Amino acid sequence: MRCIVTGGAGFIGSNLVDRLVTDGHEVIIFDDLSTGKKENINPKAKFFKVDISNKNVFVKRKPLDFNQNYSMEDVMTGVDVVFHLAAKARVQPSIDEPVDFHDTNVNGTLNVLDACRRYDVKRFIFSSSSSVYGDVEEKDLPTSEDKELNPMSPYALHKLQGEQYCKLFSELYGLETVCLRYFNVYGERQATEGAYCLVMGVFAKQLLNGEPMTINGDGEQVRDFTYVGDVVEANVKLGTMENNHPQLFDGEVFNIGNGEGYSVNRVAELLGGDKIHNPPVIEPKITKADNSRAREYLDWKPTQDFEKWVVKWKTELGL
Repeated sequence: MRCIVTGGAGFIGSNLVDRLVTDGHEVIIFDDLSTGKKENINPKAKFFKVDISNKNVFVKRKPLDFNQNYSMEDVMTGVDVVFHLAAKARVQPSIDEPVDFHDTNVNGTLNVLDACRRYDVKRFIFSSSSSVYGDVEEKDLPTSEDKELNPMSPYALHKLQGEQYCKLFSELYGLETVCLRYFNVYGERQATEGAYCLVMGVFAKQLLNGEPMTINGDGEQVRDFTYVGDVVEANVKLGTMENNHPQLFDGEVFNIGNGEGYSVNRVAELLGGDKIHNPPVIEPKITKADNSRAREYLDWKPTQDFEKWVVKWKTELGL
């Protein structure tokens, strides 16, 4: 299989690239390295520094970035699957910079989808987010894919727009698309610094610096933490799956979540150390996935024990 991974130098993307390379696939990486890291790039993959929000990059015969030997047509012709993970992530930064986030997360997704259409790519797998659900009522937990959507941030809205574009491109152009809603991904290569760092990474960095862990609000907000290897497995299954179920590839949506919830306070307890509380921010109180659809149609299930992994990671960090 010849495939492209956008965001392939990032946390989830680089783990996916490694798996695809190990499985013997030809892998091309698009990443602008704004948050991705050079050291994450698998040497067996072909790397192009691409800003997906720049539509001029996708012009047919324009040289691709600094490499004068390739155009986008050269690279994308013959590609079977595009795994689209490139995005500006996180809720709060999107509230602070909504236009920049829209350029990458909506315009960038549209640019890649349109390139798939023009260069006859067969399948497009979109990395969406559980944030599209917003603040879910307790009666709707765990949350299934058919629950009402209520984005609470530009980031969440952008992910929903990406899903809608996928559905539209399947209907209008026959591009096979599928959307995966990730729930709070953790694992190897997760960030411990920067604006896009998730709660575990923030806590770890603070502890390594001898600082107390900062908890927003009362810390009783619950998250469904999902192991990056399980996220990779879902992508690989869909990328290599025969199209025996056409309804799966017409913009269908799957929750990729562990199905269990842990409070932010519990994460702090597992890592150990002092903590302080900050004012609350705009965020859902609870996220918890109903993953039965992925189990049924993809033969997928979560494999990692969250608490055991955190204890192991803490030891590796020297905490």
